[in-house]
Amino acid sequence: MKQALVFVAAVLSVASFAAPASAATSQKVEQSVWGVSGLPSYVNMYLYVPDKLAAKPPILVASHHCQGTAASTFSETKSSFVSLADKNGFIIIFPEATGHNCWDVGSAKSLKHDGGGDTHAIAQMVRYTLTKYSADATRVYAFGGSSGAMMTQALMGVYPDLFAAGVAVSGVPCGCWAVDYSGDVASNGQWSGPCAGGQVTKTAQQWGDLVRAMFAGYTGHRPRLQLWHGTADTTISYKNLAEAVKEWTNLLALSSAPTTTDSKFGGTHELWKSQCGFGVLETFSVDGAGHGVSWDVNTAVSFLGLDQVGSADPEAAACPPGGSGGSGGSAGSSAAGAPSIGGGGGQATSGGSAGMGVSASGSPSGGTPGAGGGASGGGGASVSSAGTASAAGGSTQAGGATTSGTNSAGAPSAGNKGSMGDTGSAEGCNCALAGNTERGALRFSLLAFGALGLALRRRSGRAITS
Repeated sequence: MKQALVFVAAVLSVASFAAPASAATSQKVEQSVWGVSGLPSYVNMYLYVPDKLAAKPPILVASHHCQGTAASTFSETKSSFVSLADKNGFIIIFPEATGHNCWDVGSAKSLKHDGGGDTHAIAQMVRYTLTKYSADATRVYAFGGSSGAMMTQALMGVYPDLFAAGVAVSGVPCGCWAVDYSGDVASNGQWSGPCAGGQVTKTAQQWGDLVRAMFAGYTGHRPRLQLWHGTADTTISYKNLAEAVKEWTNLLALSSAPTTTDSKFGGTHELWKSQCGFGVLETFSVDGAGHGVSWDVNTAVSFLGLDQVGSADPEAAACPPGGSGGSGGSAGSSAAGAPSIGGGGGQATSGGSAGMGVSASGSPSGGTPGAGGGASGGGGASVSSAGTASAAGGSTQAGGATTSGTNSAGAPSAGNKGSMGDTGSAEGCNCALAGNTERGALRFSLLAFGALGLALRRRSGRAITS
């Protein structure tokens, strides 16, 4: 018999973002409006659009815990993310698995890009919101605790093309929940005893390959991630944090060892920096904490970059993707002095700029320019030694030196090929400003209970119901 637990998020202490008063509320958007054919009928969309919307607003997806709802998540985040949305003008999507205990992050449908599962439904909500509100496609983020944290990691793995970053509290690696008690692929995704108990282990390469197969052929940017977990968590084993680290260090091409390690928030804080020198994976292990681990909202907000108004995503702003293009090859020479063919421009990789072909004589040459690689590179111009430009664009020429050809009859000869452009990382250069701001520490807790209807109370004594 499979286990069913209730996960409830409660505010333990409150700090203000000093946001203006708002009359806006979370509104349901019918699936006939935002959805596409084949999505789960029980997944509903609730949208929070602040009264004063930014010109190009970011989007935050806030997924609920088990037995949670869109309304309960709105209430739990009202003094934090909702308040900040009023101040900075970003949109919050509150998805809801209506009538279901937890999110499906284990079925084959949910663990495949546009596979028709719960993750697909949330991705479609994002796409709708991007179009409807002309939102910033480079600033889409996800957050959640417990089952919501599992959904957050699943969204990061299955939809790296949509999400820039996520914060997950007390969750599991993407794909871990697919194993049920018998060791088979879970049919409903509701509970996985082996994963919850920390019994699912893989190598970093195996985790990475598992996630890459969820979106076959994708080679673009992978989102950064911040993870929080209590070392004494008996509901979702703390062992899952180590497995998640293996998964994400592989996906982000990071070393297995963190760049920095220190103590923060009552435990161990580890940060992995990309080749750009910015933190793209951050973990907080809170000593002695159970499933109700406390986490700092300001740290999470800073990591996502939602504390910045009208700016670019911090990772994208700090590190444009790709390497620079190669230089143009030297021109070939001929005995009769006729113009020779300039060397081909160097190959531009991962979005780098292209190299230029250069000729020998004063007249324009037929030097082949390198084509820009990736999203940002453009075709380089072919230029003669006298400074006369010929046609831009052209095919990419691979780097590698060759000897200049000489033709005694005066016919044009081929020059050297241009050098290879600098190579960026496979997914572009990942970088981010690690979220470690400690101003106005606002903390939340995720508390697990083994029976329905058990009331949680704030420190102020007010009851919170699921």
